[in-house]
Amino acid sequence: MSTDHPTSRAQTHDPTGSLERIFAEHSAPLSRYAARLLHDPDRARDVVQDAFVRFMAQPASEVAGHEVEWLYTVCRNRALDVLRKENRMRRFEEGELERASTTEPRPGRALEATETQASVLQFIDRLPPNQQEVVRLKFQNGFSYKQIARITELSVTNVGFLIHTAVTRLRHEFAAERP
Repeated sequence: MSTDHPTSRAQTHDPTGSLERIFAEHSAPLSRYAARLLHDPDRARDVVQDAFVRFMAQPASEVAGHEVEWLYTVCRNRALDVLRKENRMRRFEEGELERASTTEPRPGRALEATETQASVLQFIDRLPPNQQEVVRLKFQNGFSYKQIARITELSVTNVGFLIHTAVTRLRHEFAAERP
């Protein structure tokens, strides 16, 4: 990691406050993403902080128009560096995902939705790590195939194949479990 102290991006490149907005909107999702990769929230926060430091050091023209994608890519690469340094890759742990709260008025429906979501998350946890990653980037973070390809350094075709394969497997497993 460079020991250079970047000039303040907010003062020189960010007159509209977009850095603060990007940080406010994306630090928590980036932390969850890194925590899923690292299985350690503390190390994930360090990785995300490093990604934002690197982001601030970048000339605005280098990241303009794809700031969030750039942050996810740097965050992913830093997390993989940490894992490589440990010389092992771990499976994503079960139960680390936030559960979406429901505004359904009927408690029975809310419970059913929670159980269904928990089942789907368990099925996702059974997927190979590369399929888990692209499924989460697509469906939890809303990235396009092209953005996922750039974040993961895979081809768009490979991303599509992984998502298709994962969704097909999830459908079959989910259907087999439901009466």
